[in-house]
Amino acid sequence: MDGACVSGLMALSRGAHFYEAVLIYDSLAFATQCLVGLWVDKRRDRAVLQALSTAAVCLSLFAPGPVLRAVIAGCGNSVFHVCAGTVTLEHSEGKARSLGLFVAPGAFGVTLGTLWPSLAPAFGILLALAAALVFISERRAPLNWDKPRPALRAGAGDPPSGLPAPPRPESIYAGLLTGAVAVRAIGGSVVSFPWKTGTKEALLLTLFVFLGKSLGGFFVDRAGERRTALISLPLCAVCIVFFTASMPLSLLGQLLLNLTMPVTLWLLFRIMPESPGTAFGLAASALWPGTLMGALIPLTGPAAGALTLLCISFALYAILFSVKEAERTGPPRKGRETI
Repeated sequence: MDGACVSGLMALSRGAHFYEAVLIYDSLAFATQCLVGLWVDKRRDRAVLQALSTAAVCLSLFAPGPVLRAVIAGCGNSVFHVCAGTVTLEHSEGKARSLGLFVAPGAFGVTLGTLWPSLAPAFGILLALAAALVFISERRAPLNWDKPRPALRAGAGDPPSGLPAPPRPESIYAGLLTGAVAVRAIGGSVVSFPWKTGTKEALLLTLFVFLGKSLGGFFVDRAGERRTALISLPLCAVCIVFFTASMPLSLLGQLLLNLTMPVTLWLLFRIMPESPGTAFGLAASALWPGTLMGALIPLTGPAAGALTLLCISFALYAILFSVKEAERTGPPRKGRETI
């Protein structure tokens, strides 16, 4: 999906409206996912929506003009990721590993689509075939959409009739985790790596991002959210802030940073088990403003390092603070108990 969208945009000539089209695509593909998540949580035809959004992205490759192509691809990308992410969460059976495997390949899609825009037709064909297989498999083994979802909590603390309800505890924790995703994106974008000078280095960096996201879910299942964050984020901060000139340590830092992406997504789902689409959409929407701010902040050297440390520290705090709420309210996680 990401490979088809990005290569389709990069294949356009760098003429009028190209950069506006890129901005429109990024805004629609990421910032709208929280709204799409609210909509998807009320629907049962998610496999159909996946197929339709995939078809839209394939058709966008033939759209005339950069703006129209960006609008179709951005909307299709947003709907696909929320629907597919929701189905992944619903099929997870209390384990986070499938979530990490789902979010990881997008890194390669973006890099390959950027470096080789001529791959757009190949991405489109692969995307159509994958969508057909997903649609067929979903029809053969559909989810039990009629089973009751966990009820929203209510109790003695509910306000008297006629008074506005206070913020639910889960909304506070969801806000913290969404903020953690945003500031983590800022910290990851504000630093630069002097060794990243060519195609080989870009592909190598993408590989470690992919490995971090893929392994994150397995770490959660084995060690728990708290221990995964306590191990990965402090080490990540040291590698990214103090060893940017070292390729091996920088790559290790990127792997550790992305190790926590499935952690925040999984915690959001456990805190909001009745709204998996909203949980997935919130995390995805937070990436765009965080990445944009990180790219626009004019900091270098020690100042950039200090901001990165601050962002990673906040992300660690948000994760640790939210774990107990997830354990209290969310569905049980099938894996080893957290410490």
